[in-house]
Amino acid sequence: MPEPEQSHAIQRLYKTRLARATRPYLARGAGVDRCQYCMLVRHYCVCAHRAARQTQAAFILLMYDDEVLKPSNTGRLIADCVEDTHAFIWSRTAPDPEMLAMLSHPDFQPYVVFPAQYAASERVVNVPNNPPSGKRPLFIIIDGTWREAKKIFRKSPWLDHLPVLSIQAQAFSRYQVRDAHGENQLATAEVAAETLVANQEPEVAEYLNQWFDVFRERYLAGKRQKTLPDRDALAVFITHQARHKADEAV
Repeated sequence: MPEPEQSHAIQRLYKTRLARATRPYLARGAGVDRCQYCMLVRHYCVCAHRAARQTQAAFILLMYDDEVLKPSNTGRLIADCVEDTHAFIWSRTAPDPEMLAMLSHPDFQPYVVFPAQYAASERVVNVPNNPPSGKRPLFIIIDGTWREAKKIFRKSPWLDHLPVLSIQAQAFSRYQVRDAHGENQLATAEVAAETLVANQEPEVAEYLNQWFDVFRERYLAGKRQKTLPDRDALAVFITHQARHKADEAV
């Protein structure tokens, strides 16, 4: 299948990571016929409805080595919805030079999005500090299992000088695709949506949350071989987006 003209950072990273694999990655559900871009069972593909939006904030997804290969990964939903999203495979000893350049770029003010209890108190902010004039918030979201995420946070000295944005979950995760470490542990896409709320971009946060609901419902339907309800999450998403466009046109 040819690469879409509007392929995003995680789709490109997936292709690169797959190319250097020395053996097939056998994730759960690896034998299912999936769209290689949205990773849903092919007859539930939603790629035709994907549209990224411009935001004040930019995102970096710092991914554990095999996370980008997992069909259940929700980090790709951030790149689906937020135009300025970048993705890199984590390395303790050889961080990607392009990522390091972004972290030190004068246009950005980086924040590591991570729970406050794992950082020194002087690093923690509950909402983004007002960045210096002309700088955009650059939110670094660690993407992996909870054990992997803590390892990345502890063993990335090139992140140690950055402020930590602590997100307080407003509700339990809606994910249900993987077992969570705790009831208040959010999926990666849910973390990004809460981050956008903290950055006073609630409309894009809602857009991402709705897209997350589309993915979750269709992923679980494909996994459990169930049919979708008549009024499924995609129908709700399409209706809301039509209303949004109509409001913008007024």
